[in-house]
Amino acid sequence: MDTVVLLSRLQFAAATMFHFLFVPLTLGLSVLIAYMETMYVKTDDETYLRMTKFWGKIFLINFALGIVTGITLEFQFGTNWSRYSAFVGDIFGSLLAIEATAAFFLESTLIGVWIFGWNKISKKAHATVMWLVALAGTFSAIWILIANAWMQHPVGYTIRNGRAELTDFFAVVTQKFAILEFFHTVGGAYIISAFFVMGVSAYHLLKKQNIEFFTRSFRIALVFGLVFSFFEVFEGHLHGADLAHSQPAKLAAMDAHWETSERAPVYLFSIPDEKNERNFIEIGPIPGGLSLLAFHDFNAEVKGLKDFPKDERPPVLITFSAFKLMVGLGFLFCLLTLVGWFLRNRLTDYPLYLKVMLFAIPLPYLAMQLGWIVAEVGRQPWIVYGIMKTKDAVSPVASIQVFTSLVAFVLIYGLLGAVGFYLIFKEAKRGPKLN
Repeated sequence: MDTVVLLSRLQFAAATMFHFLFVPLTLGLSVLIAYMETMYVKTDDETYLRMTKFWGKIFLINFALGIVTGITLEFQFGTNWSRYSAFVGDIFGSLLAIEATAAFFLESTLIGVWIFGWNKISKKAHATVMWLVALAGTFSAIWILIANAWMQHPVGYTIRNGRAELTDFFAVVTQKFAILEFFHTVGGAYIISAFFVMGVSAYHLLKKQNIEFFTRSFRIALVFGLVFSFFEVFEGHLHGADLAHSQPAKLAAMDAHWETSERAPVYLFSIPDEKNERNFIEIGPIPGGLSLLAFHDFNAEVKGLKDFPKDERPPVLITFSAFKLMVGLGFLFCLLTLVGWFLRNRLTDYPLYLKVMLFAIPLPYLAMQLGWIVAEVGRQPWIVYGIMKTKDAVSPVASIQVFTSLVAFVLIYGLLGAVGFYLIFKEAKRGPKLN
C-alpha cells in the first residue's frame, strides 16, 4: 500500500474513532436526562431534579469534547482526501453542509438555552428543551450516517465530467442501507449510555452512597439498555442480511466464507487463513446457517471470497475478528441487562453483579468501535463502494506531511482525551450535590 494512503487512512481512523468515543454518549444520555427531567416535572420529586443536574453535567463535558474532536474531521476531506472531495463533493458535501448548518447549530443553541434557562423559563419548557436537544442530536447523526451510507451503497447519482453528481436527493436520504445504518448506530449509542449510567450507579451502590438516587438511575438505564440490547441484535441481523445484496464481499469476509455454495454454513469457531484462501480451523458447523442469516433460506447460495478478485477483497482477518467480537458483545449485553431486570429491586444484595456492571462500562464502547471497523475496513478497497478506490482518493501530498499531522493528531487528541476523561471520571465519582 502506498505510504500516503496508509498514513492518511491511519490519521482519519484515529481522529474518527477518538471522536466517536464521545458522540454515542451524547446521543443516548440526552434522552435519559430528558426522561429524568420530565419525571421531575410530573412528580415534583427533587431526586429527579438532582439526577437531571448530575447526569446533565457529565453530558455537557462529554458534548464539549465531542465538538472539539469533531471539528477537525471535516477539514481532512480537504487536506488528506482532496481527490475524493472533488469526485463526490456534489453529493457528500451537501449532506455535511445540512448537518453543520442546520442540525449542529440547532443542537448547540438548544443546549445553551438548557444551560442558562434554569429558573428563567418554566419547568415544563425547560424539560421540553432537553427533549429538543435529544432530537437535534439525532437529527445531526442522521445526516452524517446518510453520508456514510452513501459511501457504502451509492445511489441517486450519475458520473458526469469525471465526477459523481447528484440526480436524486430523495433516493440518497431514504435508501434502505441508510435507514438500517441509522438504527444500528443509534441503537448502539443508547446501549453505551445505558451501560455508562448503570456502571457509574453500580460504583456508588457498591460504596453505599446515595442509594435511592443511584438505584433509580440504574433502573431507568436498565430498561433503556434492555430494550435496545435486544433491538440491536434484531436490527443487526437485518443489517447483515442487507449486505448479502449491497456488499457481498464484506458479508463473505465477516464470516470467512471462501467458496460460493448453497446451504452455506456458519461455524461456531474458525480462524481465517487469507494467504491460502481457507480457514485454519473450522469447529461446529451449522449447515445452511449463513444462507439462512443472509437470505432467510437454508438452501440459498452465498457468494464466497474466491469469486471476487483478490484486489477487491476486504482484509479478511480484521473484518472477521471485529465482526465476531462485536456479535459476542452484543449477546453479552442482552444477558447482562436481562439478569439486571430480575435483580432490579434488590441491586445492593448482589455486589458481584454491580462489580460486573461497573467494569462493563468500556464494553459497549469497544463494540461500537468494532462495528465501525467492520463497516469501514470491510468496505475496502473502496472509499465509495464500486465506483472509487481508496488509493485514488488521497491528496497529492508528501508522506512526511501526513506523518507530521498524524503525530500531531495523536498527541493533541491524547491530551484532550486525558483531560476530558479525567473530568468525566471526577464528576462521576463525586456524585450528586446534596441540594
